[in-house]
Amino acid sequence: AFVTYKTPTTVLRPVFPRRLSTLELWRGTMKEVGGKFGTGVLSYFKFLKWLLMFNIFSFLVNFGFITIPQLIYHPTPDIPTGVSFKGLEILTGAGYFSHTVMYYGAYSNKTQGTGGWPEYNMQLAYFLTIAAYMVLCGAALIYSMASSFRKKYVLADSGLGGAWQLLCSWDFSVTNERAVRQRKNNLRIQLKESLSEKVQVALLPLTERLKHYGVFLGTWLLSTGMALGCGASVYFLCQYDKSEAATLLLPFVVSLINLVIPLFYSLFKKIEHYSNPRMQVYAIIVRNVILKMSILGILCYYWMKDVADTFSCWESIVGQALYRLVIVDFLFIMLGSFFGEFLSNVIGTKCIQSLGVPEFDVARNVLDLIYAQTLAWIGIYFSPLLPVIQIIKFFILFYLKKVSLTQNCQPPRRAGRAAQMQTIFIAILFFPSFVGALSMVAYTVWTLPPSDKCGPFRGLNTTFSAIQIWMDDLNRVDAFQWTVWIYQHVIRSEIFYFLVSFIIL
Repeated sequence: AFVTYKTPTTVLRPVFPRRLSTLELWRGTMKEVGGKFGTGVLSYFKFLKWLLMFNIFSFLVNFGFITIPQLIYHPTPDIPTGVSFKGLEILTGAGYFSHTVMYYGAYSNKTQGTGGWPEYNMQLAYFLTIAAYMVLCGAALIYSMASSFRKKYVLADSGLGGAWQLLCSWDFSVTNERAVRQRKNNLRIQLKESLSEKVQVALLPLTERLKHYGVFLGTWLLSTGMALGCGASVYFLCQYDKSEAATLLLPFVVSLINLVIPLFYSLFKKIEHYSNPRMQVYAIIVRNVILKMSILGILCYYWMKDVADTFSCWESIVGQALYRLVIVDFLFIMLGSFFGEFLSNVIGTKCIQSLGVPEFDVARNVLDLIYAQTLAWIGIYFSPLLPVIQIIKFFILFYLKKVSLTQNCQPPRRAGRAAQMQTIFIAILFFPSFVGALSMVAYTVWTLPPSDKCGPFRGLNTTFSAIQIWMDDLNRVDAFQWTVWIYQHVIRSEIFYFLVSFIIL
């Protein structure tokens, strides 16, 4: 495809695709990681890059349609006398940052049109920009999930059994000699496991199967109880009034739980004996998702009930809380790389050589990315510039994990189907991550009254009232009657949302 053919008219097709491909972000690094560690580990970095694109797009639309108009019409933020930048704001997000365009409360509620600039309705811009971004994210996730499921599950498991593994599962991105040997050995093990899974289940006597079921029930009850207990602890911790510096206590405890409890979950594999190794990985993933979403659910309940009823500008308070969670989560991810990979490598090579060099835990690291992106989606309404923090975080995280991977980890000895795992990660990113974040934003927009003293929707009963006011204005103009009809018969119709939900399913 990249050859220049000499014909009566010389055709110069080839050079442009090649030159464009060299501009792809992290292209060389991706090839290096895939060549040394295979597609399983590479899926983490592809997933990180994919989420980075989400946040770059979010930043561009928010900054272009919300922040820039605010800065044009109000170039100087309304900062109270005596409030100055002290440096602690980088960690807490409070103080000086509270009065800037970082948070909801700094945005105007008026239709701007001074100084020669055209009129600009900040209420509609704020609402429609965030709504359009969430709709596009949902559509992208649904398409990616459906496409990945069709290719990686339906086509891969269409009755071929072990033939798929034997003929079509070789990872051609692997170029490292040691990784090639391990990949061949891994393929042999997967074939043996696939052939023996059903036989092992059938050969187990009834008493052994009942024993296994009892162990599974006990571990699941214990893990679910721990998740609920952690959520309750976080809720009681939220009740205490804290100074600006002490506000880091809550995100510190939340991040500590997300770091320690999954390590405890990993001990369950010592007593659980799944016939299918992938089921063990799926169980760990589900437990971690339950833990993280339980904590986020409790925090959302606290923000929507207690914070919304207590503070005069509660949207900015929620935005600050999400900012702190994002920052402290990043610090704990770096801490986890140090203890989970660097120290494990030192111990396995210097102290207890029987442990050996650690492997890169793809599932745990991807779940950390999903948790971080969930925070960004929840905070899109309360902190329009929160994607900036996510972009910086993901950029640093990419290079941090790449260095830690190459210096401290070895290629996986037993890798499952990386493509199918990637499908599961996209599915978890959609539900419960995106759906949960969308539910909270929708509840805030349709139900909760906005603050009376700050933000673009001050003075309205709900955020969605801005759309109703806009439709009332358009109803007076004959040229826009079709818009009013769509609003009344589609947007406000329960049947429309039922149909959309049915199509998504």
